[in-house]
Amino acid sequence: MNEEQIFAKALEALCRQAREQGNAVSERQLEEAFEKNGLSLSGEQLLLVRDYLKEKKIGVGEPGDPDSFLSEEEVRYLDLYLEELEGLQTLTEGEKEAVTLSAMAGESGAREKLIEIFLPRVAEIARLYAGQGIGMEDLIGEGNVALAMAAEMVSCAGSVQEAHGNLVSAVMEAMEELIARDAGEKKTGEKLVKKANDVLDKAREMAQDLGRKVKVEELAKESGLSRDRIREAVRITGDRIEYLDTKEGF
Repeated sequence: MNEEQIFAKALEALCRQAREQGNAVSERQLEEAFEKNGLSLSGEQLLLVRDYLKEKKIGVGEPGDPDSFLSEEEVRYLDLYLEELEGLQTLTEGEKEAVTLSAMAGESGAREKLIEIFLPRVAEIARLYAGQGIGMEDLIGEGNVALAMAAEMVSCAGSVQEAHGNLVSAVMEAMEELIARDAGEKKTGEKLVKKANDVLDKAREMAQDLGRKVKVEELAKESGLSRDRIREAVRITGDRIEYLDTKEGF
């Protein structure tokens, strides 16, 4: 791996560590995250890392307040959701361990009970990812699906602690992937809009010069835009580029 890839992996690991610690890392943990990977960051680079962590709602030295990033609607949803979970049977730590062991042994009904035990934990984890573009309901929904899938694999764990850790990791990974997918889709959408706007601007300029709508072939020839690029813009805008005549040439 090159230095850039090492840095990216170190930053990803630091963020995961922060989530596991309630959205916070210590000053020393911040430094060690890169030092142990053989990276020596300048003061300016560390400031950039701090800014990145701040955007991710991660505190350095003290935990951030995840609830401060919740909308009123999300707060109401979370309150109602947690009220519903209060109806579930409360178990002691010993009872939870017994259920986990039974689930690991493949006993009927134990996995379903294990999922119930971890439902409140999913909500807690979802709060850690608040304010990153995905609503609380979607985060919890994605986490619950991941929890159910991970519970099917609980028999692979070597201990109760490992089983619980695997469940939590699966939920966190699912939420992180959801956020990453959403960010990627938004970025792709922004690129598509920019491409469509480029076509729109060139079509407007030509239409104003000609005093009429521009034909696709004319726009392609005069602007240097490919027909595929123009066709994509027409699709994105729902054929609503008023300066472009799409009746011919498509």
